[in-house]
Amino acid sequence: MDSKLQALESWAAGLLEQLQPAARNQLARSIGQELRRSQQKRVLLQENPDGSKFAPRKKRDLRGKQGRVRRKVEMFRKLRTATYMKARGDSNAVTVGFTGRISRIARVHQFGLKDRAERDAPEVRYEQREVLGFTARDLDQIRDSVLEHFIYST
Repeated sequence: MDSKLQALESWAAGLLEQLQPAARNQLARSIGQELRRSQQKRVLLQENPDGSKFAPRKKRDLRGKQGRVRRKVEMFRKLRTATYMKARGDSNAVTVGFTGRISRIARVHQFGLKDRAERDAPEVRYEQREVLGFTARDLDQIRDSVLEHFIYST
């Protein structure tokens, strides 16, 4: 995947140099928004960039108080919202990432690190779940966006 990303970067570099900074900003913002949408869809489907499913949650006792059963909630439900998943673009770069405290949670899951579920809880190693990542479709989408911008802006 890295080689495809590098090939796309070298291909687009020559084209992007021809654009004015304002046009590059506009293109970067639109690509960032498209990437955020595709990441949100992938997280909703609970899939890694390679198409495999996220590692399932560990089993928990879903009974809180007597007689109540909490329903199971999919992972990263709030994490994928635009409030937390931000897309930024300027004339030099496009970034899609998380803000604030949520970024730590995403990083722990992205790389399968150790963390505490609560303040005094024991440290637990989380399964790796790639919340952010490029799929082949994302790379094609970026390429198509750059081409469309040049076709329709002239």
